[in-house]
Order: sequence, then C-alpha cells, then structure tokens
Amino acid sequence: MKHFHRTTVLPDAVLAEADAFFPTIGLKLIHTTNRSRTYQGVVGTPEVSATLVLSVKMEGGHYTFVEGNSDQMGESRLDRNLKKFFVRLHRQVDERHAMFAAY
Repeated sequence: MKHFHRTTVLPDAVLAEADAFFPTIGLKLIHTTNRSRTYQGVVGTPEVSATLVLSVKMEGGHYTFVEGNSDQMGESRLDRNLKKFFVRLHRQVDERHAMFAAY
C-alpha cells in the first residue's frame, strides 16, 4: 500500500525520526540514500516478512512530502504503524495532536 503525509518537518529530521521509530516495531534498515530508507523485518503475527520504502522530498518550498510504500496487502499492521509514524511527525509540529478512533 502507498501512504503519504505532508509536513513542515525538514527531510533530515523526518529520516532521523524514521530511523528511531521503525526498529522499535521489528524492522531493520537495509538500504539508505540521502532521501530514502528501506526497512525490512517481521511486524506482528503471523510472521510474514514485510518491506517498507520511505522517501522524502521538498514540495512547494515549505513542505516535506513523505511517502511510504509497503509490500503488504490491505490494512496490515505495518500500514497501521506507518500511520502512527505520521502522527509522530505531526506531533513534532503540534504537540497537542492526539490519535484517536473516529468511530
């Protein structure tokens, strides 16, 4: 699945946050470039290998466009954790932001 997020957090700070967050959920950094990271590992059960490619680029001068591509189908645990990562980025800009169920 493909997910994206726009933020005012600078690209280097986004990648630093990703390097801190994704190892905590069981992913290992397997490839890195100046503006992207590739993580691989097992997230949740059943134990199925998952890959996440995260890339950042400046957009419109003030925004950082963050794109995450997972190799999982549907709403997987990896996809939910990617959304949690986006919330962490949002909280860097607005500390009052909280994630909650909308149902």
